Amino acid sequence: MDSLLLARLQFATTTSIHFLFVVVTLGLVTLLVGLQTAGFITGKPVYERLTRFWGQLYVINYVLGIATGIVMEFQFGLNWSGLSRYVGNVFGAPLAIETLVAFFLESTFLGMWIFGWHRLRRGVHLALLWGVAITAYASAYWIMVANAWLQHPVGYEVRDGVAHLTDFGALLTNPTLTYAFGHVVMAALVTGGTLMAAVSAWHLLRRTPDFLLFRTSLRLGLITMALAVPTLQGFGFAQFGPVGTLQPTKFGGGADRDALVAEWTARFGPGDYTPPVLSNVGLGFMILIGFTLGCVWLLLPLLWRDWIIRLKFPLWLLLLALPLPFVAVLLGWLAREVGRQPWVAYGLLPTDQAVSPVSSGLMLTSLIGFTLLLGALTVTNWTLLARHAARGAADPALGRPPAPDTDARPHPVFA
Repeated sequence: MDSLLLARLQFATTTSIHFLFVVVTLGLVTLLVGLQTAGFITGKPVYERLTRFWGQLYVINYVLGIATGIVMEFQFGLNWSGLSRYVGNVFGAPLAIETLVAFFLESTFLGMWIFGWHRLRRGVHLALLWGVAITAYASAYWIMVANAWLQHPVGYEVRDGVAHLTDFGALLTNPTLTYAFGHVVMAALVTGGTLMAAVSAWHLLRRTPDFLLFRTSLRLGLITMALAVPTLQGFGFAQFGPVGTLQPTKFGGGADRDALVAEWTARFGPGDYTPPVLSNVGLGFMILIGFTLGCVWLLLPLLWRDWIIRLKFPLWLLLLALPLPFVAVLLGWLAREVGRQPWVAYGLLPTDQAVSPVSSGLMLTSLIGFTLLLGALTVTNWTLLARHAARGAADPALGRPPAPDTDARPHPVFA
């Protein structure tokens, strides 16, 4: 196996695993904002208990997701030095902003929210969670700005063999950005809603004491899924227009593709400029899963008089549906990224010119090491999530009131 294939496999592995953490983070933080805001407005204890329970799962996923993100960042310098050297002046700008947002603002807000229970005013504590959510979406936005530039390079000029940013506004108005960002956001909401509905269904099937609690979260998860799936499909199908125009080799064909391939052949030399079949296969299965999840609308009438709980069968369906959004986001990523091949920056930088001049043996060692590390983080994450989800919402560690100080005797020094 050559270094290029190993580098691509390593990046595919790390980004796929990290993306699973991202969609859970974005989806759950949105639902948490809704729960804590409802609790602030109504004053009902049920919403505070739900915020503590789901917030604890969110924090677990966030912490381990940050670790996978740090691992992924190393690859730009280790495996893709050609990318960093040639387009780093452009591609690095949105990545730098994302790093400031995620590792400074978002993490600061989250830390204050975690340790601010029973120490801050309720309004201030809620505002911190809103800050976490806003910065999480801002972080995702800047990542998509960077990715959209790789899909369709704009606002740059090449000087002395290096791409330089000339129009920052062009990055923000990239025609491949808006629909793609909306698609990722809706995918996160579907994933978060499915996770909430499935965990709630599991507790309701077990007839845990917190029936009313998990009935509320079941309803919230189902309604979130039902609203997000059609919007997700809309953003997904809307991308075919810009993709067909700007990337005719991805899913299309005809004269535009043939003319572009002829231009690339004259510029970069003969080669195979057709994306792998894997991108189209992933796209087809992703669309199929999207339509399957759209059937959640059939379950909404069963919420009346709790028929969905009495029948039990719909609850089992929700448990079986839990892996579907995770599979769909991976297939969507494959369709978007593999469909760009053989380019790192579409029509600008071929993949084989972006890889680092590293031996295949060293690249294989790096692939195995990073895969084992990410695999361990993923197993740890899902083990902790499953364990804390199974415990229920009796008394989560997050938001637990501080224990009273029973030792009221004065210290001997001050007696």
